[in-house]
Amino acid sequence: MNFQVIGVNHNSAPLEVRERLAVTEQQLPDAIRSLVKQPGVDEGMVLSTCNRVEVVTSTKQGADLRSFLRSYFGVSADALQSHIYEFEQRDAVRHVFRVASSLDSMVVGEPQILGQIKEAYAVARGMGAINSALEALLSRAFAVAKRVRSETAIGSSSVSIASVAVELAEKIFGSLEDKTVYLVGAGKMAELAARHLIAHGAKNIIISNRTYERAVELADTFGGQAVPYDRLYETADNADIVLTSTGAPEPIFRREHGERMLSRRKNRPMFFIDIAVPRNVDPAVNRLDGMFVYDIDDLQSVAANNSAERKKEAERAEKIIELEVDRFASRMKSLAVVPTILSLQEYCETIRQAEIDRIRGKLGSITPEQEAAIEAMTRGIINKLLHTPITTLKSSTAHPEAETIHEMIRRIFNLDSGKSNR
Repeated sequence: MNFQVIGVNHNSAPLEVRERLAVTEQQLPDAIRSLVKQPGVDEGMVLSTCNRVEVVTSTKQGADLRSFLRSYFGVSADALQSHIYEFEQRDAVRHVFRVASSLDSMVVGEPQILGQIKEAYAVARGMGAINSALEALLSRAFAVAKRVRSETAIGSSSVSIASVAVELAEKIFGSLEDKTVYLVGAGKMAELAARHLIAHGAKNIIISNRTYERAVELADTFGGQAVPYDRLYETADNADIVLTSTGAPEPIFRREHGERMLSRRKNRPMFFIDIAVPRNVDPAVNRLDGMFVYDIDDLQSVAANNSAERKKEAERAEKIIELEVDRFASRMKSLAVVPTILSLQEYCETIRQAEIDRIRGKLGSITPEQEAAIEAMTRGIINKLLHTPITTLKSSTAHPEAETIHEMIRRIFNLDSGKSNR
């Protein structure tokens, strides 16, 4: 298993580091193309969410994924050094399984991460960047995530980032019933936020999105009002709460916007909940009196309050993960010996056929029954001779010296040279 994972997440890196590595949906194909061009990388995918940016690869020994991060994102080694984590082989498999099962999420048990991984996988697979090894790993990760969710109650008390944002809004205002909420961005996060806002009493919802038709669609679904994106700045001051979740590479609300909105609101306070990475709201807005900005990292403290009740279920899930890692490792080892077994059988069959051809002229005329008897006898000899090495290969997958045994058999039968010992 030559798997490698490298990345940053909400635990290893602050938001200002994560947003420097964030990959937008439009940038994703280019990032994948650059990744698989790296020396030693056979297959690869890039996962970029509000809480993590990770590179998952199947590699040859010696692939330098840190070099890819530095060169592609233009970030210095010093800036990344203390924030990056790396996993290889079995540890990489475990990490992918844990991420897919939402055990590594800011909000443990949240369901969005699995969908995000599937989307990243679909893009990479569609580009031909995922083949046999990562196909096996990701397919198993999806099955493991399903098992964790079905066999534990880890998702029963889980909350999404969007619902944590709504919980924060409730703590700020006490009630959302008379408050106007402005959603900037009409993607999945915004849709989730709208559902939670309505469930918690919000009735006045305004939605603006670069694609106006999508804003109208979401507004119709939730009984809200759609606003063209070019009217964002002239209408945002109508809101008490602005929840941003766009994929804009630069902040869309800056200090000067905040100053104008405060003036029009006659200094009534205004709250921004920014769940986008990179951030949609410049931190400088938070320094204005009457402007309060909460970003994705601020939501972590709210999410932490719910962690205790999920701890026991998470422990059960971790045991499932460990069992599945063992099973996957065994399966991959078993698959690794198949080419050797096939080569061994082909090698011996070539010798058998050559020997039959060599003596056939000396036998004279033989009946079909005699021909069949020769075939059966020689095949029986080959099968008996191959029984021990093939059995040894299959059983060696659980042996600590499996690779040594595997290599020894290949050398004994000269399977790597392309030559026979006839």
